Amino acid sequence: MTQILSKKRLINFMSIFVTTTILAGCSSLGGGSVSKRASKLSTGIQKAYAVHPDTANRVSPYIIQSADQYELDPLLIAAVIRQESTFRPTVVSPAGAVGLTQVMPRYWQATCPGDLSDELTNINCGSFILTKYKNSSGSMPKALAYYNVGPTAYNSNRQMKKQGKRYAKQVEEHQKNLKNAL
Repeated sequence: MTQILSKKRLINFMSIFVTTTILAGCSSLGGGSVSKRASKLSTGIQKAYAVHPDTANRVSPYIIQSADQYELDPLLIAAVIRQESTFRPTVVSPAGAVGLTQVMPRYWQATCPGDLSDELTNINCGSFILTKYKNSSGSMPKALAYYNVGPTAYNSNRQMKKQGKRYAKQVEEHQKNLKNAL
């Protein structure tokens, strides 16, 4: 009986190990090093969004690193950046949101310490926010809507909910366009 349980545990462990190993190397960009995936992403960003090569080459490794850290699709992060700032790192919204992912410093500065106008800090913070909203909402479309209008507005105002859903569809369309450009 003990041997049967041990064999079941070993098989279970091996199944988890193989699944984890396979998933860890997979992404919408395939496996490989950060630099290899960043190069592929950069090419896609240039084709899909007409972003200057210098900008695409500079931010792609940051997107890959954040995607890996927060277990997000790098194409999704790039699509959010496309929607939020069209890859203009110095843009500031009328509401005060800053950087590539348009983070609101007054809400997120304590959670995302550092200079939010720094590209890596900004992308990491935007990725953290998306992950936080995905975990609290249970779905990426809703997380994207939260990212745009905030969870309180989304859940209490019909017009804001509609705006958030429209935003999520726009980001998903950008993501699809990027995937097609790869």
